[in-house]
Amino acid sequence: MTQAPDYLPEHLGLLPDEEAARFLTDGLLAGKDNVPVIALNEAAEPLPESPRWRLRAVRDLVEDAMYVCRDDRPTQADAWLAPRLHATLRLTRTEAADSALWNYLALGVAPDFVVWRHLSESKKSVNARYFKGPYHKQAFARLWWSAELFRDGPDYDPVVVACGNQDMLNTVLRLDVIDHRPTAQALVRLLKRGVIRTGRDANALAKAVNTAAATLMYDMLAPDTERDAGAVRSWIDEGEAGVTVHRHSLPAGPVEERVPEESVERLTDHFAELFADAPVRGKETSAEDTEDD
Repeated sequence: MTQAPDYLPEHLGLLPDEEAARFLTDGLLAGKDNVPVIALNEAAEPLPESPRWRLRAVRDLVEDAMYVCRDDRPTQADAWLAPRLHATLRLTRTEAADSALWNYLALGVAPDFVVWRHLSESKKSVNARYFKGPYHKQAFARLWWSAELFRDGPDYDPVVVACGNQDMLNTVLRLDVIDHRPTAQALVRLLKRGVIRTGRDANALAKAVNTAAATLMYDMLAPDTERDAGAVRSWIDEGEAGVTVHRHSLPAGPVEERVPEESVERLTDHFAELFADAPVRGKETSAEDTEDD
Protein backbone atom coordinates (compact mmCIF):
# COMPACT_ATOMS: atom_id res chain seq x y z
CA MET A 1 0.00 0.00 0.00
CA THR A 2 1.19 3.51 -0.78
CA GLN A 3 2.99 4.96 2.22
CA ALA A 4 3.53 8.42 3.65
CA PRO A 5 6.38 10.38 2.03
CA ASP A 6 9.75 9.62 3.59
CA TYR A 7 10.85 13.23 3.12
CA LEU A 8 8.81 16.26 4.08
CA PRO A 9 10.12 19.82 3.78
CA GLU A 10 9.16 22.39 6.36
CA HIS A 11 6.72 24.29 4.18
CA LEU A 12 4.17 23.48 1.51
CA GLY A 13 4.81 24.01 -2.17
CA LEU A 14 3.08 24.40 -5.52
CA LEU A 15 3.15 21.61 -8.09
CA PRO A 16 1.86 22.71 -11.52
CA ASP A 17 -0.52 20.40 -13.37
CA GLU A 18 2.01 19.44 -16.03
CA GLU A 19 4.54 18.44 -13.36
CA ALA A 20 1.95 16.59 -11.29
CA ALA A 21 0.98 14.47 -14.27
CA ARG A 22 4.47 12.95 -14.34
CA PHE A 23 3.96 11.37 -10.93
CA LEU A 24 0.55 9.82 -11.62
CA THR A 25 1.80 6.32 -12.41
CA ASP A 26 -0.30 3.20 -12.70
CA GLY A 27 1.48 1.84 -9.62
CA LEU A 28 0.50 4.85 -7.54
CA LEU A 29 -3.12 4.78 -8.72
CA ALA A 30 -3.23 1.07 -7.81
CA GLY A 31 -1.97 1.94 -4.34
CA LYS A 32 1.17 -0.14 -4.82
CA ASP A 33 3.90 2.46 -5.38
CA ASN A 34 5.18 5.43 -3.42
CA VAL A 35 5.76 8.90 -4.78
CA PRO A 36 9.43 9.80 -5.45
CA VAL A 37 9.22 12.81 -3.16
CA ILE A 38 12.75 14.11 -3.70
CA ALA A 39 12.10 14.44 -7.42
CA LEU A 40 8.66 15.87 -6.73
CA ASN A 41 10.00 18.60 -4.45
CA GLU A 42 12.63 19.50 -7.02
CA ALA A 43 9.78 20.05 -9.48
CA ALA A 44 7.69 22.05 -7.02
CA GLU A 45 7.82 25.76 -6.24
CA PRO A 46 8.26 26.31 -2.48
CA LEU A 47 5.84 28.63 -0.71
CA PRO A 48 7.07 31.38 1.66
CA GLU A 49 8.58 30.35 4.97
CA SER A 50 5.56 31.36 7.00
CA PRO A 51 3.64 29.50 9.73
CA ARG A 52 0.61 29.73 7.44
CA TRP A 53 2.30 27.29 5.07
CA ARG A 54 3.57 24.79 7.65
CA LEU A 55 3.53 21.39 6.02
CA ARG A 56 3.61 19.47 9.28
CA ALA A 57 0.32 21.00 10.43
CA VAL A 58 -1.46 19.52 7.40
CA ARG A 59 0.35 16.20 7.58
CA ASP A 60 -0.51 15.76 11.27
CA LEU A 61 -4.13 16.58 10.54
CA VAL A 62 -4.35 13.97 7.80
CA GLU A 63 -2.78 11.32 10.03
CA ASP A 64 -5.31 12.16 12.75
CA ALA A 65 -8.17 11.82 10.26
CA MET A 66 -7.04 8.33 9.26
CA TYR A 67 -6.64 7.36 12.92
CA VAL A 68 -10.00 8.75 14.05
CA CYS A 69 -11.79 6.95 11.20
CA ARG A 70 -9.70 3.77 11.27
CA ASP A 71 -12.69 1.60 12.26
CA ASP A 72 -15.17 3.33 9.94
CA ARG A 73 -15.61 3.55 6.21
CA PRO A 74 -13.03 5.99 4.76
CA THR A 75 -15.88 8.20 3.53
CA GLN A 76 -16.52 9.13 7.16
CA ALA A 77 -13.26 11.07 7.16
CA ASP A 78 -14.72 13.80 4.95
CA ALA A 79 -17.01 15.27 7.61
CA TRP A 80 -14.23 15.19 10.22
CA LEU A 81 -11.45 16.55 8.02
CA ALA A 82 -13.19 19.25 5.94
CA PRO A 83 -13.72 21.88 8.67
CA ARG A 84 -10.34 21.20 10.27
CA LEU A 85 -8.50 21.41 6.96
CA HIS A 86 -10.22 24.71 6.22
CA ALA A 87 -9.30 26.11 9.65
CA THR A 88 -5.71 24.92 9.26
CA LEU A 89 -5.18 26.10 5.67
CA ARG A 90 -6.39 29.67 5.95
CA LEU A 91 -6.57 30.63 2.31
CA THR A 92 -8.04 33.38 0.22
CA ARG A 93 -10.36 32.08 -2.47
CA THR A 94 -7.77 33.07 -5.05
CA GLU A 95 -5.16 30.92 -3.33
CA ALA A 96 -7.63 28.05 -3.02
CA ALA A 97 -8.36 28.24 -6.75
CA ASP A 98 -4.75 27.33 -7.57
CA SER A 99 -4.69 23.65 -8.47
CA ALA A 100 -0.91 23.56 -7.93
CA LEU A 101 -1.43 23.76 -4.16
CA TRP A 102 -3.81 20.81 -4.10
CA ASN A 103 -1.58 18.79 -6.44
CA TYR A 104 1.24 19.24 -3.95
CA LEU A 105 -0.88 18.21 -0.98
CA ALA A 106 -2.12 15.06 -2.70
CA LEU A 107 1.22 13.95 -4.12
CA GLY A 108 3.86 15.50 -1.90
CA VAL A 109 2.18 15.53 1.52
CA ALA A 110 -0.44 12.80 1.75
CA PRO A 111 -0.61 10.35 -1.20
CA ASP A 112 -1.25 7.61 1.35
CA PHE A 113 -4.42 9.41 2.47
CA VAL A 114 -5.67 9.79 -1.11
CA VAL A 115 -5.21 6.06 -1.68
CA TRP A 116 -6.74 5.15 1.69
CA ARG A 117 -9.76 7.40 1.12
CA HIS A 118 -10.41 6.93 -2.60
CA LEU A 119 -9.15 3.50 -3.65
CA SER A 120 -12.03 1.85 -5.50
CA GLU A 121 -12.61 -1.73 -4.38
CA SER A 122 -14.28 -2.59 -7.67
CA LYS A 123 -11.68 -1.05 -9.98
CA LYS A 124 -8.72 -1.66 -7.64
CA SER A 125 -7.40 1.81 -8.38
CA VAL A 126 -7.81 5.49 -7.56
CA ASN A 127 -9.34 7.88 -10.06
CA ALA A 128 -6.45 10.16 -11.07
CA ARG A 129 -8.67 13.20 -10.59
CA TYR A 130 -8.51 12.71 -6.82
CA PHE A 131 -4.81 13.51 -7.10
CA LYS A 132 -5.02 16.13 -9.87
CA GLY A 133 -8.48 17.30 -10.78
CA PRO A 134 -11.14 20.02 -10.54
CA TYR A 135 -11.90 21.62 -7.18
CA HIS A 136 -15.08 19.58 -6.71
CA LYS A 137 -13.24 16.29 -7.30
CA GLN A 138 -9.64 16.61 -6.08
CA ALA A 139 -9.21 14.92 -2.68
CA PHE A 140 -8.27 18.00 -0.66
CA ALA A 141 -9.73 20.82 -2.75
CA ARG A 142 -13.22 19.32 -2.47
CA LEU A 143 -12.98 19.28 1.32
CA TRP A 144 -11.64 22.82 1.65
CA TRP A 145 -14.25 24.24 -0.72
CA SER A 146 -17.03 22.30 1.00
CA ALA A 147 -16.07 23.96 4.26
CA GLU A 148 -15.82 27.37 2.61
CA LEU A 149 -19.21 27.15 0.90
CA PHE A 150 -21.24 25.35 3.58
CA ARG A 151 -19.98 27.10 6.72
CA ASP A 152 -22.41 29.54 8.35
CA GLY A 153 -20.07 32.37 9.20
CA PRO A 154 -17.79 30.94 11.91
CA ASP A 155 -19.97 27.83 12.39
CA TYR A 156 -18.71 24.65 10.74
CA ASP A 157 -21.57 22.43 11.89
CA PRO A 158 -23.38 22.72 8.52
CA VAL A 159 -20.16 21.51 6.88
CA VAL A 160 -20.23 18.32 8.93
CA VAL A 161 -23.83 17.71 7.88
CA ALA A 162 -23.16 18.40 4.20
CA CYS A 163 -20.06 16.22 4.07
CA GLY A 164 -21.99 13.36 5.62
CA ASN A 165 -23.79 12.90 2.28
CA GLN A 166 -21.37 12.05 -0.53
CA ASP A 167 -23.68 13.32 -3.25
CA MET A 168 -23.75 16.71 -1.57
CA LEU A 169 -20.04 16.82 -2.39
CA ASN A 170 -20.13 15.01 -5.71
CA THR A 171 -23.08 16.87 -7.22
CA VAL A 172 -24.07 19.98 -5.29
CA LEU A 173 -20.55 21.31 -4.79
CA ARG A 174 -20.06 21.90 -8.51
CA LEU A 175 -23.23 24.01 -8.92
CA ASP A 176 -22.81 27.77 -9.31
CA VAL A 177 -25.81 28.46 -7.07
CA ILE A 178 -24.02 26.97 -4.06
CA ASP A 179 -22.01 30.19 -3.75
CA HIS A 180 -25.26 31.80 -2.57
CA ARG A 181 -25.06 31.26 1.18
CA PRO A 182 -28.83 30.96 1.89
CA THR A 183 -29.04 28.28 -0.82
CA ALA A 184 -26.22 26.29 0.78
CA GLN A 185 -27.76 26.53 4.24
CA ALA A 186 -31.23 25.60 2.98
CA LEU A 187 -29.85 22.42 1.41
CA VAL A 188 -28.13 21.52 4.67
CA ARG A 189 -31.33 22.16 6.60
CA LEU A 190 -33.23 19.70 4.40
CA LEU A 191 -30.58 17.11 5.24
CA LYS A 192 -30.85 17.82 8.97
CA ARG A 193 -34.64 17.53 8.86
CA GLY A 194 -34.49 14.21 7.06
CA VAL A 195 -36.28 15.48 3.96
CA ILE A 196 -33.18 14.47 2.01
CA ARG A 197 -31.90 11.07 3.14
CA THR A 198 -30.08 9.31 0.32
CA GLY A 199 -27.63 10.07 -2.41
CA ARG A 200 -30.43 9.76 -4.96
CA ASP A 201 -32.42 12.34 -3.01
CA ALA A 202 -29.49 14.75 -3.03
CA ASN A 203 -28.97 14.29 -6.76
CA ALA A 204 -32.64 14.88 -7.54
CA LEU A 205 -32.77 17.98 -5.34
CA ALA A 206 -29.59 19.39 -6.86
CA LYS A 207 -31.00 19.06 -10.38
CA ALA A 208 -34.29 20.67 -9.36
CA VAL A 209 -32.59 23.57 -7.56
CA ASN A 210 -30.20 24.19 -10.44
CA THR A 211 -32.95 24.07 -13.05
CA ALA A 212 -35.15 26.48 -11.08
CA ALA A 213 -32.22 28.89 -10.72
CA ALA A 214 -32.39 29.53 -14.46
CA THR A 215 -35.69 31.36 -14.03
CA LEU A 216 -35.74 32.33 -10.34
CA MET A 217 -33.08 34.56 -8.82
CA TYR A 218 -32.43 33.09 -5.40
CA ASP A 219 -30.55 36.16 -4.21
CA MET A 220 -33.73 38.18 -4.75
CA LEU A 221 -36.01 35.63 -3.12
CA ALA A 222 -33.66 35.09 -0.20
CA PRO A 223 -31.18 37.97 0.18
CA ASP A 224 -27.91 37.48 2.04
CA THR A 225 -25.92 39.95 4.12
CA GLU A 226 -22.91 41.62 2.54
CA ARG A 227 -19.75 39.53 2.93
CA ASP A 228 -17.25 40.81 5.48
CA ALA A 229 -13.89 40.79 3.70
CA GLY A 230 -12.22 42.29 6.75
CA ALA A 231 -13.25 39.41 8.99
CA VAL A 232 -11.91 36.88 6.50
CA ARG A 233 -8.64 38.80 6.11
CA SER A 234 -8.18 38.95 9.90
CA TRP A 235 -8.83 35.22 10.16
CA ILE A 236 -6.27 34.50 7.45
CA ASP A 237 -3.73 36.82 9.07
CA GLU A 238 -4.08 34.89 12.32
CA GLY A 239 -2.63 31.95 10.43
CA GLU A 240 0.63 33.88 9.97
CA ALA A 241 1.24 33.42 13.69
CA GLY A 242 0.47 29.70 13.54
CA VAL A 243 -2.78 28.14 14.73
CA THR A 244 -3.66 24.93 16.52
CA VAL A 245 -6.86 23.23 15.41
CA HIS A 246 -8.60 21.15 18.07
CA ARG A 247 -9.19 17.52 17.20
CA HIS A 248 -12.05 16.82 19.63
CA SER A 249 -14.19 19.89 18.94
CA LEU A 250 -15.01 21.88 15.85
CA PRO A 251 -12.82 24.92 15.19
CA ALA A 252 -14.24 28.36 14.43
CA GLY A 253 -14.19 29.94 11.02
CA PRO A 254 -14.01 33.63 10.08
CA VAL A 255 -16.17 35.81 12.32
CA GLU A 256 -18.58 36.79 9.59
CA GLU A 257 -22.25 37.47 10.13
CA ARG A 258 -24.39 34.35 9.85
CA VAL A 259 -26.83 33.80 7.02
CA PRO A 260 -30.17 35.57 7.61
CA GLU A 261 -32.57 33.05 9.17
CA GLU A 262 -35.58 34.35 7.24
CA SER A 263 -33.80 33.78 3.93
CA VAL A 264 -32.76 30.25 4.89
CA GLU A 265 -36.30 29.31 5.95
CA ARG A 266 -37.83 30.78 2.80
CA LEU A 267 -35.53 28.76 0.58
CA THR A 268 -35.86 25.64 2.70
CA ASP A 269 -39.62 25.68 2.18
CA HIS A 270 -39.21 26.42 -1.53
CA PHE A 271 -36.67 23.63 -2.05
CA ALA A 272 -38.86 21.18 -0.15
CA GLU A 273 -41.64 21.92 -2.63
CA LEU A 274 -39.25 21.45 -5.55
CA PHE A 275 -38.08 18.14 -4.14
CA ALA A 276 -41.64 16.90 -3.64
CA ASP A 277 -42.14 17.10 -7.39
CA ALA A 278 -38.64 16.01 -8.39
CA PRO A 279 -38.17 12.58 -9.99
CA VAL A 280 -36.02 10.41 -7.72
CA ARG A 281 -34.69 7.22 -9.26
CA GLY A 282 -36.18 4.25 -7.40
CA LYS A 283 -38.68 6.42 -5.52
CA GLU A 284 -41.75 5.04 -7.27
CA THR A 285 -40.59 1.47 -6.82
CA SER A 286 -40.07 2.00 -3.10
CA ALA A 287 -43.56 3.46 -2.78
CA GLU A 288 -45.10 0.49 -4.56
CA ASP A 289 -43.16 -1.92 -2.34
CA THR A 290 -44.44 -0.12 0.74
CA GLU A 291 -48.03 -0.38 -0.46
CA ASP A 292 -47.62 -4.10 -1.13
CA ASP A 293 -46.30 -4.59 2.42
